[in-house]
Amino acid sequence: MTVQEKLGQIQQLTWTGDTGPGGGQTEQTEAAARAGLLGSVLNIHGARSSNSLQRIAVEESRLGIPLLFGLDVIHGFWTAFPIPLAQASSFDPEVARRDAEVSAKEARSEGVRWTFSPMMDVTHEPRWGRIAESCGEDPCLSAAFAVAKVQGYQGPADGSELSRMDRIAACAKHFVAYGGAEGGRDYNTVDVSEQRLRNLYLPPFKAAVDAGVATVMAAFNTIGGVPAHGNAHTMNSVLKEEWGFKGFVVSDYTGVEELIAHGFAEDGAEAARLALTSGLDMEMVSTNVAVHGEALLSDGLITMERLDDAVTRILQLKFDLGLFDDPYSDESAAVAEPTTAARAASRESAARSMVLLRNEGSVLPLSPVAGSIAVVGPFADSTRLHGTWAGPGASRFPSVSVLDAVREAAPGAKVAHAGQDLTQAVAAAAAAEVTVVVVGEDPELSGEAAVRSDIGLPAGQEELIAAVAATGKPFVVVLVNGRPLVLGDWLESATAVLEAWHPGIEAGHAVADVLFGAVNPGGKLPVTFPRAVGQIPLYYNHESTGRPYDPARPEEKFVSKYLDLADGPRFPFGYGLSYTTFAVSRPQLSQQSIAREALERGETVEVSLTVTNTGDRAGDEVVQLYVHDVAASIAQPVRRLRGFERVTLEPGRSTTVSFRLGAQDLGFWTNDPAGTFTIERGRTDVYTGTSSTTRDCCPLTVV
Repeated sequence: MTVQEKLGQIQQLTWTGDTGPGGGQTEQTEAAARAGLLGSVLNIHGARSSNSLQRIAVEESRLGIPLLFGLDVIHGFWTAFPIPLAQASSFDPEVARRDAEVSAKEARSEGVRWTFSPMMDVTHEPRWGRIAESCGEDPCLSAAFAVAKVQGYQGPADGSELSRMDRIAACAKHFVAYGGAEGGRDYNTVDVSEQRLRNLYLPPFKAAVDAGVATVMAAFNTIGGVPAHGNAHTMNSVLKEEWGFKGFVVSDYTGVEELIAHGFAEDGAEAARLALTSGLDMEMVSTNVAVHGEALLSDGLITMERLDDAVTRILQLKFDLGLFDDPYSDESAAVAEPTTAARAASRESAARSMVLLRNEGSVLPLSPVAGSIAVVGPFADSTRLHGTWAGPGASRFPSVSVLDAVREAAPGAKVAHAGQDLTQAVAAAAAAEVTVVVVGEDPELSGEAAVRSDIGLPAGQEELIAAVAATGKPFVVVLVNGRPLVLGDWLESATAVLEAWHPGIEAGHAVADVLFGAVNPGGKLPVTFPRAVGQIPLYYNHESTGRPYDPARPEEKFVSKYLDLADGPRFPFGYGLSYTTFAVSRPQLSQQSIAREALERGETVEVSLTVTNTGDRAGDEVVQLYVHDVAASIAQPVRRLRGFERVTLEPGRSTTVSFRLGAQDLGFWTNDPAGTFTIERGRTDVYTGTSSTTRDCCPLTVV
């Protein structure tokens, strides 16, 4: 290969301008493909379109190296599943795996071989729009879902199934700490210590690498003053050297060019040098490496060894995907629409992801033979409940509305509808036995470049709920949103509240399944719901202060609290109700102490407990395991999730749930930039329960 052809493999251009600033590069893409100066194209799909462009690269360029087509398939291609934040609410990684498997099959049939998913940015910022794409605020939960998503897209960690017709390459993004952007503002600064980087932000990426993820995408933010796209510590030292990552690192959209705006690079040539020497292998959309690479080589500012390494990584994935054997898609085998099975999987996943926040007097589930039901609110009849980054299917295949699904679930009931008009909504609610109020956010209010300074319900919706409440009739609030919300004073008057998130293509059906009891909700919150924006950031896995607030002594002045707001969140991490009740026993340890040397050898301690369904209907409970290192050389979070299991129990039945605690659960990373993991002697409190606020614990001592 010539130097220019090698540089071409590093270049990715965009067919359309759908996912970033500027327009598409269609003509430039075709010309580069014909000249053999292009490695990858994003934002193109459709078997016919991708085949046409692929023929140019394979049949008209000198070497005939096939192109790699990528697309943001985040939670569905044709079949939109619930947003990733909702999927995390299921506390069931199989939900993410099913999404990835369906998405991979649909996308692969339409020419897509590579998705820019999963997004695994741990975040404590509900104002950040991209929280919708994340799994919330916990690294353990995020890691479990990252592994499931990677396996669903790619298959086994060895990559042996990547060439199959139902597999695509995954991309772990955004590397790293993008979820820590100051103020929740997209693309903003992240100032983070090494121990926080390693204990909070890196674990999901390490899990994805261990699961064989094919690619990693750099983040838009700075990390301790160094932009991620030029950060040799994270890309080279940690990812490639320490972890042994063999895939390639791709920039985010114009991320290399943005090193100039960051004030890190003086011009495009320096941006290219910094990115490439720091470990970046492919440049998305901007063209600095391709334009300046030859001169950088001549001047000795980059080496041929580094260039060859980047190209080898890219070509290896193309071989693994089978592109050199068959670069084209079978146009006759394209999946053109959501199948019945795919819709069923999305519907089940959405219902499994919903969280019951309130249910006074057990108003839910509703009776399917109810006499009259009002369905009101701005999203009552919406068919746009797919959520952000919902794939090409969102514009072609409407989501099922809540109104239509309620009518279908209760065919004998008189179902009235009103939108956001207060007079009409109040009239409908006053005449009905129960009212379903569907409120929340438009999909455009979450996702990339969708930061909100106020995360309450958008204009007019609080007033709508208050007006319905004033009728004195029972009402159920269904939230359809892409982030945690600050819920107003109406919450205490609501008979029931269901967090449905943005549920995907089968939205209405899934909501109705839960409202009418076909599905007993078992989801839990993967994020904290604050009482007010002023509390943010508010998250369960925080460190204690030297003067912690004591709920038993609220009058105490010199403690960490607000003067004008009750302490704690509106709803904590791990919280969620059910239509039945459960009893969870205190945890039992297989041993009360363990030697540090035994942990280093791989030995573990078993934690077991019993869960009993004490109610009158079958249901799911999520058992959660937390630890707290009581005294450590680096102050540890008051709780750290280290395990979870969702169990289904019939009324009166019990089961035993067991977890294993090992070195990774009882140790932590220090501030050593070279990466030092330590297990310290002393007491760790082991907590089990059904939310992060559990008090049931027993001590474990490392000796």
